[in-house]
Amino acid sequence: MKRITTLFLLSCTFLLSSCAAPDVEYYQGSQPEFNFKQFFNGKLKAYGVVQDFKGEVTRKMVVDMNASWDGNNGVIEEDFVYDDGETQRRVWKITLNADNTLTGTAGDVIGIAKGKSNGSVFHWQYTLKLPYGDDTIEVNLDDWMYLVTQSRLINRTAIDKFGIEVGEVTLVIEKVE
Repeated sequence: MKRITTLFLLSCTFLLSSCAAPDVEYYQGSQPEFNFKQFFNGKLKAYGVVQDFKGEVTRKMVVDMNASWDGNNGVIEEDFVYDDGETQRRVWKITLNADNTLTGTAGDVIGIAKGKSNGSVFHWQYTLKLPYGDDTIEVNLDDWMYLVTQSRLINRTAIDKFGIEVGEVTLVIEKVE
């Protein structure tokens, strides 16, 4: 019985670890190099979809962004317009650290968002208060940005509640000339 329990635990550990996403270090040396401060500077525009846990698109959005920097402290203003007419505004206050890590706060972010870039990828995680009916719910976001060209990136965000993925957001973000 002890042997069966040990084999079961080892199998579960293997399965869970094989499902884990790669660490940002995996992307070391990938090109083009993602410089967060350089990309998120000036005017940007994003186009995206929100999908539920089944993968069905539940909303579409367009986001106008404006980013500015004072040294390693930045502000990113995001103005969302959803396909149902709802609007939303989020203002990020960002700090870039010497070790390629980044921290950020916003009015609807609980605590501090923490992230890191490596190669052509940026990854960060945070907890967000989302409007839900007449109230809000807290969800965890696992946000991956993949720089495709120096002026365009793809952003995929897994949304989870109680450790279970309940949705995903996919955005294409472009610098505006």
